[in-house]
Amino acid sequence: MSATAVTLDVSSLSLDDLLAREWLATNGLGGFAASTVAGANTRKYHGLLVAAMSPPVRGMVLLSRVEETVFTDGWPHALATNEYPETVNPQGYKLMRAFAADPFPRWAFQGDGWALEKQLQMLDGENTVVLSYTLLGAAKGVEMEVRPLFALRGIHELMYQWNGNLIPREVGSIAQPQAADASQHLHIPATHRTPEAFFAHDGRWRAEAYWYLNTIYRRESERGYSGLEDVWAPGVARYRLVPGQTVHFVCSTDPIDVERAVARAREQEARSAAAVVACALPRGADREAAGLRRAAEQFVVRTREGRPALASGYPWAPPNGRDTMIALPGVLLATGRYEQARAVLEDFAGLAKNGLMPGEFPTDGTAPRYTAADTSLWWVNALHAYLTYTGDDQTGRALFEVVDQALTAMFRGTGLGVRADHEGLLTAGSPTTAVTWMNAQVNESPITPRHGRPVDVNALWYNALRVGADLAKRYHFPVRAEELFTLANRARHAFNAAFWNPQASCLFDVVGDGGNDAAVRPNQLLAISLPYPVLNPDRQQQVFDRVRDELLSPYGVRTLSPRDANYHGRYGGTVLARDGAYHQGPAFPWLLGPFVTAFTRLHGRSASARREAGDMLRPCLEHMCGAGLGQLPELFDGEPPYHAGGLPASARSVGEVLRAYVEDVAGPVGENEVKVSLAARANGVV
Repeated sequence: MSATAVTLDVSSLSLDDLLAREWLATNGLGGFAASTVAGANTRKYHGLLVAAMSPPVRGMVLLSRVEETVFTDGWPHALATNEYPETVNPQGYKLMRAFAADPFPRWAFQGDGWALEKQLQMLDGENTVVLSYTLLGAAKGVEMEVRPLFALRGIHELMYQWNGNLIPREVGSIAQPQAADASQHLHIPATHRTPEAFFAHDGRWRAEAYWYLNTIYRRESERGYSGLEDVWAPGVARYRLVPGQTVHFVCSTDPIDVERAVARAREQEARSAAAVVACALPRGADREAAGLRRAAEQFVVRTREGRPALASGYPWAPPNGRDTMIALPGVLLATGRYEQARAVLEDFAGLAKNGLMPGEFPTDGTAPRYTAADTSLWWVNALHAYLTYTGDDQTGRALFEVVDQALTAMFRGTGLGVRADHEGLLTAGSPTTAVTWMNAQVNESPITPRHGRPVDVNALWYNALRVGADLAKRYHFPVRAEELFTLANRARHAFNAAFWNPQASCLFDVVGDGGNDAAVRPNQLLAISLPYPVLNPDRQQQVFDRVRDELLSPYGVRTLSPRDANYHGRYGGTVLARDGAYHQGPAFPWLLGPFVTAFTRLHGRSASARREAGDMLRPCLEHMCGAGLGQLPELFDGEPPYHAGGLPASARSVGEVLRAYVEDVAGPVGENEVKVSLAARANGVV
């Protein structure tokens, strides 16, 4: 294994430990490969080629896994690990000696008298995966078999043998005259339910198609879903290896040129080796910046039209408008990806409808859904961050009209119950809809009813009015600037009168016509952390202290105080149990961004304050460089031992931790100062 990356010594880890650690490789299209360190898939979303058929959506699990067997003197040594009901077979994890996830997944296996390394690379911009096997050492040559197992279905589905008539019995050859042996280039034709797939190798192919039944996905069973699947094996590729030799197996949604695919994989490997490898450096600013930057890169994708976009998370989340705007400042701006940030902002501006922007982009590629009351408000905040980093007035002028139209529509009243009341505060939602980020529902009933005047929506509303007023003044619309500034002041006075809870010395979570919700939640952080904080300065420290005392955990900010009777600190179990707990206690890493920003705003940006802010992020950074294998999950339990939950890789978690690290920990930044130097620091890791 390369000395430049942190290598996981698997000898001290149990099978359960290996199955709990999930790795991820992405291709910049929304496609990916993901599984566990042991190599056994524990989710139906795991696979070695999960292709984005209409980038970045319409994900399909094509190549589920491969089973490799090394033969010495005719004796088989299985490298794969698979779980079936009440048994694990084979148990290749027992031959595994090391694993590294960065810059791409690699495994080291060792048996009696031989050692072999396996590598996996997703080709950037292609739905193609390249598996490489190198015999590191052996007393003599060895034989190896690689058996591909295909699922050929959508990411939310499962394949069963009774669908076998949908898969051809024989695998036909692709017409590739340049191939010396057509059996090295194979094709699985499409059916009315399954996509076509191509695979190739530099070994010898033996066709013997049959089904592997009852693969079990333990995480799906734990989540209350069906956890059994049948996968299809069309045959086996056989290789003869001598020490130092590397052989390959490639799978793709397109016809394959093995030499070209391998050459591209080597080019990517060389670029990765030349760059600073995440988590390989000693602990310190460079190490954290490198790790966060590499984690952020995995969420930057391209659409079918070649436009940049952000994935919300892996392995199952579709793109999400709110998550995109929360993550954008960290994922794109703090890493210096200004052109991509501008394009994403422009694309969302083009999707604005009567003041609202999309909340969801369905996985099936159908039209976006306008389900979030606050996406456009987060968009205004992301635009403000973009202009702060870049000073790009040309884009600012072009997009100001969209800002103004959104604020006008929301003030007058638009969909999802969004409108300004007589005091200038924003109302949103209804008793049967959940339109804020706390949107879990059971049987179409919100778990956390927040209709009325949510504190976070109104903090974003005031912030957006102030941004709009500033832009109007900046681009020479003085009358509109004064109107927006007046609306902002009106909302600010109403907010401070309505939302302050003197009994708890913090803010109500929702102010409603039928009463106020006094639950202590993290949403009030936005009232003190956004560029234009709506809460009066003399109350900000009290709010921060309340959140810190009741909600802060090592890995995020809890969504509800443990003192609340509705608190559920553990996230797990059935669908109903998870949805019921989702925003009722688990800690979300993305909330550390507003928390750290609020801290540095209140305590200054001295060296000691920045160190303390860095300590708040430290557990997440250590998880990323340890059990997280280079990524941050969506949430953690609110209680020890703080198990990770939700999406194993979350854009808003990475984005907000990265933004807070760059802006609040790496160095002092004035309120209106362009942050280019800090972005360059994170981007170049200097």
